[in-house]
Amino acid sequence: MGLTYLHTMVRVKDLEKSIAFYQLLGLKETRRYESEAGRFTLVFLAPPGQEDAPIELTYNWDGDDQLPSDSRHFGHLAYGVDNIYETCQHLQDNGVVINRPPRDGRMAFVRSPDNISVELLQNGEALDPAEPWASMESTGHW
Repeated sequence: MGLTYLHTMVRVKDLEKSIAFYQLLGLKETRRYESEAGRFTLVFLAPPGQEDAPIELTYNWDGDDQLPSDSRHFGHLAYGVDNIYETCQHLQDNGVVINRPPRDGRMAFVRSPDNISVELLQNGEALDPAEPWASMESTGHW
């Protein structure tokens, strides 16, 4: 019996806001499925060249009261980035709170509009500690 990774699903309250967040991370929409009968939309996004490792955003047209207020029990999504400082600056410049700054030049955490924890890890070796990140405090939960 073979096992194949398919996707990770997260429920979202505002589809366009969530798509915009994941696009800031560099993910691209790979496919979309809309069900008139089921009244939901599925949007798959993945890093370029890694279309076989998507996240599935599930949007229920009539709302979704089952979203927990803190998705920490889910764990987190994790993405490797080429320059953690540039990535965090780009996210911050676009209104994303850096909950756990990359003080060590290696790891940071942010949250999606739906409170999904997203870990960013520096590809390869950690970068040398640099300001403003080295002295920045954590904010909220990550």
